[in-house]
Amino acid sequence: MTAMNILLPSPRFLLCTWLVSASTAAADPSQDIIAKGDAADRKLQTKEALAAYLEADKAQPNQAAILVKIAKEYGGLMNDAKTSAERKEAAAQSLAYSRKALAADAKSSDANLAVAISLGKSVEFMGNREKVETSSQIKAYAEKALQLNPKSDYAHHMLGRWHQGLAGVGGATRVLAQVVYGGLPAATYQEALDHFQKARALRPDRLVHQIEYGRTLAMMGRKDEARTEIQKGLAMPNREKDDPETKARGKETLDHL
Repeated sequence: MTAMNILLPSPRFLLCTWLVSASTAAADPSQDIIAKGDAADRKLQTKEALAAYLEADKAQPNQAAILVKIAKEYGGLMNDAKTSAERKEAAAQSLAYSRKALAADAKSSDANLAVAISLGKSVEFMGNREKVETSSQIKAYAEKALQLNPKSDYAHHMLGRWHQGLAGVGGATRVLAQVVYGGLPAATYQEALDHFQKARALRPDRLVHQIEYGRTLAMMGRKDEARTEIQKGLAMPNREKDDPETKARGKETLDHL
């Protein structure tokens, strides 16, 4: 037997090692916990899903994918909050966990997107200047998420919301945006519409894309098209935690057309 053969592991050893590794992975209890959380999430059982993901985080700490799931569920808790304080706390936790996810994996599209979404959910608790400053961060994280995953429908959605919001800025807020940005960034309803259209193409089952597409048409003065598109969204079944809130926003727009 040569020295090289002595140094190399035998095929039998490699096979045994692989079998042990596969058995260990299969027995990983955190996978069952995550699956339990995913099942609860699909049923919109936010508290149950969150509890499972937090347990999974203890079993496998600092995993970006798990931290993103936790951030999502805390964001979902905002819809169940009975007080403004509870809603604010849920938003803060969502942002904290999304930032942990990004720290764990800066190249994760989902982690970048989670920060953008969590920041978006937090703006209701901010003053005007902080809102404008935060909007630039939302855009940057959404763009990074899209760069890392060109098929991210929600990254397109967040960029659509950014263009939609900034295109409609007026008065003192517009002046403030000019100061913060060093000149008002180019943002148009047409670009918002384009991003929502791309989001719809990627995930036609998400009513939030459909309704925001219609709402943007309304902002552009295209009332007949807006009614048609918003009504399509309102007719879609609720599948996500934010869907009732999104439909309420769509109905409000219809009432003003």
